[in-house]
Parts: sequence; C-alpha cells; structure tokens
Amino acid sequence: MDARLLNELLKSQGEKRAVALATRLSDGIQKLVYPYDKTQNSWLLEAVSEVLASDKSRIVTDPEGAEWFLKAFNPPLRLIVIGAVHIAQPVSIMARLAGYDVTIIDPREAFAAPERFPGVTVRCEWPDEAMADLAPDARTAVVTLTHDPKLDDPALVAALNSPCFYIGALGSKKTHASRLERLKAEGFDDQALTRIHGPIGLNIGGKSPAEIAISIMAEITSVLRQ
Repeated sequence: MDARLLNELLKSQGEKRAVALATRLSDGIQKLVYPYDKTQNSWLLEAVSEVLASDKSRIVTDPEGAEWFLKAFNPPLRLIVIGAVHIAQPVSIMARLAGYDVTIIDPREAFAAPERFPGVTVRCEWPDEAMADLAPDARTAVVTLTHDPKLDDPALVAALNSPCFYIGALGSKKTHASRLERLKAEGFDDQALTRIHGPIGLNIGGKSPAEIAISIMAEITSVLRQ
C-alpha cells in the first residue's frame, strides 16, 4: 500500500468511517472504497456494502472478469445503554464479549456508579447531551432501559435522527404504545418508528436480568448480521 492510501486509511479509522481496501489481483492496483461513494461502480459499492456488513473479506469479480480482493476496515461496534439499571449490568458484560465498546448513560449518580460497571464507560449526564457528544453511527446500537420518558425519550429522538443500526426500548406493549404516541408528537412518522424494537429483545421467555440481556443481545446480533 502506498503512503497516500495508508494515510487516508488511518484518517478514516480515526474518524470511525467504514471503508474497504480494494486490490485488483492481476496487477496489485489498490483503492479505498466507501459504501456511500456514488462515484464508484454499482457492482463495487454493492460488494463493499456486503463485505462491511459481514465483517468478512472476500474476492469478487468485476464485469470485465478481473478479480478484486476486498478487505473490510470497520469502526468498532458500539452499544449505548440508557439507564444504569440491573439489566444494564449483564447486557454490558455480554456486549463486551461480543466485541462492543459499551457506554452507559444515566444522570442519576446513585445508579451511574463506575464500580457497578467495571471496564465500561459510565457517563453521569442527561441522555440528550451525551448522545449529541457520542454521535451514534451505523455501527452503533442504542438501548433504553429506564422506563422513564424524561430519560428514554430524548435518547430515542437522538437515535432516530442518527444512522444507528439498532434501537431497542424496554417496556411492555402498553408502555411502548404510549412511547410511540409521544414520539409521533415529536414529529416522527410510522415508518421511522418501526426502527424501534419494542418490547426489546427476542421473545425467548426471559425473566431474570441475565435472560433478558441474552434476548437483547440476540436481537442486536440478528439485526446486525441479517
């Protein structure tokens, strides 16, 4: 890789931008391809999008029959959890094991104690302020767990206004229906609100915090990979 490409790749990683390195195997020609770069050929953009989504490098063939090796360079996966509640503890542990950089947000000092979440970033801030600073991207999942509209709703508004790949909200069907009505009042239409998984998690019948955490991480994984 020449110095120009290397510097661009390092800059993209520093900015947490997803990119693929495309190498033509016949002659070693290389270029960086971003998934939303409309100046690239459609076949290449489609292949790069698949590589980045799967996190797996692969060889593809262009319309002229030349083979290209596509190497994915994705930013880290992130999980933003609103509410330093009991369920947040097993969720953060499982998410870290799955390769996520986890951040817990809760303005309540009694809950947002760092010793309750070893190895995890805990921010004792209001969700709207913290979310603005964290800037969720397409490699980010957002989970709200407090049941408190003052905390959950601002985070959901920020998530809906971002390209994050997963949004989940804890609560019953009745609670979720009320939540959707509040968000409609904020200007979100039905199509936008379908992005919110609520009640959160796959329906595996989980009851304990750990079991609910399993269902949440299973759903996040399903959305990410499928």
